Amino acid sequence: MKSPWKILMATPLFFLLTLHTLASPAYDHQRGTRRSNGQVCIGCVLVVSVIEQLAQVHNSTVQTSMERLCSYLPEKLFLKTTCYLVVGIFGPDIIKLLRADVNADVVCHTLEFCKQDPGQPLCHLYPLPKTYSRSGSAICSLPFLAKICQRIKSAIQNSLPFKDVDSDKYSVFPTLRGSHWRGRDCNDSNKMAYPGRRPDNWDTHQDSNCNGIWGVDPKDGIPYEKKFCEGSQPRGIILLGDSAGAHFHIPLDWITASQMSLKSFFSLPTALTNELDWPQLSGATGFLDSTSGVKENSIYLRLRKRNHCNHRDYQNISRNGASSQSLERFIESLSRNQLLDQPAIVIYAMIGNDVCKRKIDPVPDMTTPEKLYSKVMQTLQYLDSHLPNGSHVILYGLPDGTFLWDNLHSRYHPLGQLNKDVTYAHFYSFLNCLQVSPCHGWMSSNKTLRTLTSERAEQLSNTLKKIATSQKFTNFNLFYMDFDFQEIMEEWQRVGGQPWQLIEPVDGFHPSEVALQLLADRFWKKVQLQWPQVLGKENPFNPQIEQVFGDQGGH
Repeated sequence: MKSPWKILMATPLFFLLTLHTLASPAYDHQRGTRRSNGQVCIGCVLVVSVIEQLAQVHNSTVQTSMERLCSYLPEKLFLKTTCYLVVGIFGPDIIKLLRADVNADVVCHTLEFCKQDPGQPLCHLYPLPKTYSRSGSAICSLPFLAKICQRIKSAIQNSLPFKDVDSDKYSVFPTLRGSHWRGRDCNDSNKMAYPGRRPDNWDTHQDSNCNGIWGVDPKDGIPYEKKFCEGSQPRGIILLGDSAGAHFHIPLDWITASQMSLKSFFSLPTALTNELDWPQLSGATGFLDSTSGVKENSIYLRLRKRNHCNHRDYQNISRNGASSQSLERFIESLSRNQLLDQPAIVIYAMIGNDVCKRKIDPVPDMTTPEKLYSKVMQTLQYLDSHLPNGSHVILYGLPDGTFLWDNLHSRYHPLGQLNKDVTYAHFYSFLNCLQVSPCHGWMSSNKTLRTLTSERAEQLSNTLKKIATSQKFTNFNLFYMDFDFQEIMEEWQRVGGQPWQLIEPVDGFHPSEVALQLLADRFWKKVQLQWPQVLGKENPFNPQIEQVFGDQGGH
């Protein structure tokens, strides 16, 4: 789905306002001064709202609430230090303005984080702001932060691990496109050892495919890899996706004053260096259990459970803001060698950004069926030249996003729950005014526009279905699957859940972790029923693998 807006890097503190470029894609078809200003503006309004509400919740001064926010932040990436630095720069003005009983909009317009361009409406989340003058500051220009900013930006632009000694596209480092995104390297000094390859000499002397199975059984002299994995049809999982596939997520307690504590920002350094994505908890390639209590059961983990020889063979090649039109710019980060590697299941899931645009009139910028056909065929031809024979590719359709407005517009946004003053309808309107909405077409009070967006999404889904039923490729079989969110909602309601719980509460757009797990479950069941050959065999030696190798080195 849509890029998670540069501004949401700004949610926890002002420091992130000036790191806003790090969370956005390195490419976007809708760049511009107005959009950049809008992203900074919404970030400022979120942060000042949190400061104001912290003072209200704890019955404290604004100065104390700013210091409280800084105290919650970890030391990593200089977050705590920088927070105090920024409070020193902007704190006096913020205190003065909030003492004058103005709201977050007024503060941010006053400090010029929010600006009104000539001929454009004055955007506000709260009552109409006044104007004032004060310029901002670029934190990334500070010497001790410049290197960190550049490091994060480089990893995001390349979609490849920042720390990869042997340049095999795999890493021992978790974030910055490391093992949270693709299987952990087991030997970062050997380019020929990486997840997903066929074993070298049955891994008699070393683990060449990083699945934790290697050596020789002393009882009979047979290599364990040969004994346990030969003929078991090992395969990996590769996701080509957007921010939904990467699991874009802003924790609720980052912007909810009543829930904020010393524990709230423990995961902030990890989130920043993962582009505010949580692929390690995603529905396609997740492998860690969430701290929120959701037990991970991703497609990858199901594939691993089916055959332990698939251990660590996952790649989440997803980008915030990605679409069918931009995939060519990062698809080369995919790692698969036709001669040396195992087959793979590739899920193509560009489920939003071909119809989700930011402009006031988003319809002209939506991808047409003709353009989609051309780009998807280009992608499939690339895959046919890189995937080992026996692979499978599944094209995911686009959802009908009208469920967003239908289920959220009258509910209070987290920023509005304390004082009952901001609904999602207000929040959506604010984003649309700033032209930073992740999907103006569906996050709009205009029913006609929502309908037009859904109609285009259906046209694009039909195009994908046409490709899947009419095209043949040498090295993989091609399938199509509907993205039926309505079915997911009905299933969730049958067990007592509410539809709004399936949507990320802070951005009001992305599927929540619960939704991603339900989608993974639906995907798995449908493939099992209709195309069981895609999943490969169940390995009868899984118990023996566990007995000899335990957790196979973990993730």
